[in-house]
Amino acid sequence: MLDRRHFLTTATAGLVASLAFRGNLFAQLEKIPPLPDHSLLDQGKNDKNEDAYWAELRKQFLIPADEIYLNNGTVGSSPAPVLRAVFDGYTTTERMDQQDPEDYPIWGYGAWNEFRDPLAAFVGCHRDEIALLRNATEANSYIANGLDMKAGDEVLMTDQEHPGGEHPWNLKAKRYGVVVKRVTLPRPVKDAAQVLNLFNDAITPRTRVIFFSHITTFSGVVLPAKEICGLARSKGILSAVDGAHVAGMMRLNVHDLGCDMYSSSPHKWLQAPKGSGFLYVRDEVIDRMWNTIVTEGWDDSKIRAERFQRIGSSNVPALWGLRASIKLANDIGLDRIESRHRKLADYILDEMKKRGAESWTSPDPALRCAIVTVNVPPVPRMDLENWLWKTHKIRIRGGDPHKLRLSTPYYLQKKDIDRFLEKFDEYKKTNRIT
Repeated sequence: MLDRRHFLTTATAGLVASLAFRGNLFAQLEKIPPLPDHSLLDQGKNDKNEDAYWAELRKQFLIPADEIYLNNGTVGSSPAPVLRAVFDGYTTTERMDQQDPEDYPIWGYGAWNEFRDPLAAFVGCHRDEIALLRNATEANSYIANGLDMKAGDEVLMTDQEHPGGEHPWNLKAKRYGVVVKRVTLPRPVKDAAQVLNLFNDAITPRTRVIFFSHITTFSGVVLPAKEICGLARSKGILSAVDGAHVAGMMRLNVHDLGCDMYSSSPHKWLQAPKGSGFLYVRDEVIDRMWNTIVTEGWDDSKIRAERFQRIGSSNVPALWGLRASIKLANDIGLDRIESRHRKLADYILDEMKKRGAESWTSPDPALRCAIVTVNVPPVPRMDLENWLWKTHKIRIRGGDPHKLRLSTPYYLQKKDIDRFLEKFDEYKKTNRIT
């Protein structure tokens, strides 16, 4: 039995924790200034105005001012407008006072067009071709598990796929005898023709699907997605694109790409809440895909791609945050964001090359955006990563033994990049690495 003293102690601790939460997170959000005036970027070519704009926008993020974050390639930080929208979502849904007594805030049992409409407009498709999911991995699993393929049928992909894109096909291969074939991408990829030739040469009469990352997680190369999808279409092959990195990094129009399926994780570059993703399926392909997760509505062809988001109860406020992240990106302007991404990435790439780094980032400007990958032997990647973070609050990501993957989100400052470069030099000097 719970005695009075233990009850009061427990209750007091809970109250203190609750007040601390409110006093910390909400207080931080209340201190964040309004969004900067976007017109600063429209006043001609003025570097001072541009620097002032992005410096002000940096204040929208809870990332401490003394931290340098160079890893949006793994996950982004949601800015204040997105966090406020999530909290507004909880405030609204958790009251349980919906007008219809049969209406409940359960994502996974309805159309949720108020969220699908802005997303569809943002990525260039129709609402009925979009399913709201939780990440690209879930969407990729839908694709791999949903298509009918026989033993011996082939899926063609690159050797730079994320585990969340590759392994759904590996499972299908192990279970059903489907053959997974890989093309080896050069490091770096020289140009689009090089990639197209690799895919074209690897296609056989048994190829049924070409699956590839629009931007690879390994090197950040922006593959010529439109041309690859066109190649697939010309040969009667389905094209499925893992676009985990694309939404929010650069402009995206899935209809223009001509792909049959597209997955994404907006929590990276769109800075949306974690657990908000989507699957696009071209309308002509929807009826060829089976559901992977099944609940009411799975066999209703009239609701089109909505049936793929019938996943059971999930987190509706995350959708509020997704919608807010789309609005913020639209307000800033995707062209401005993409230009900023490219400018910062080009700067850090040039500086790393001056330091003798081997670039795995494409020399073709069309095949790179906001991820720079360099090989820096004999620098031990993990030791450098730990030293930068624990000693200097600089976060990077890479791969053993010597690869560094450096992400350049739009709010990053040139001085932040310079500080990373300074500490990279210091690490090499301290450890007598030449």
